[in-house]
Amino acid sequence: MNIPSDLKYTKNDEWLRVEGNIGTVGITDYAQDQLSDIVFVEIIVNEGDVVKQGDTCATVESVKAAADVYMPVSGKIIAVNQSLPDKPETINSDPYGEAWMVKLEITNPSEVDQLMDAAAYEVHLAEKD
Repeated sequence: MNIPSDLKYTKNDEWLRVEGNIGTVGITDYAQDQLSDIVFVEIIVNEGDVVKQGDTCATVESVKAAADVYMPVSGKIIAVNQSLPDKPETINSDPYGEAWMVKLEITNPSEVDQLMDAAAYEVHLAEKD
């Protein structure tokens, strides 16, 4: 299981890469593995939208199940991965790279501190299984 140490994680298996006050959001390797072959992605937020921590930003569907993707932190959407809906399988092959979903300007940096680091996320996954 790939759990990069430079990211933050949610209990719902989203990841957040923080660079200054910009956050990039996607779903984890664990999440894509649980879903298996991803066949559909719909990103339901747009550039300029203001979102709150916990808001739904996307829906991911696989041959097994569908799952909502939630915002790990609050902010203003500054970019949406427009190519992802055309290549949903990218989530299976590159969940932490090409398969990012949205980028946002983080408006409440203290929310980042509420997220898990890689070690805590690993413990969280071990407790799930």
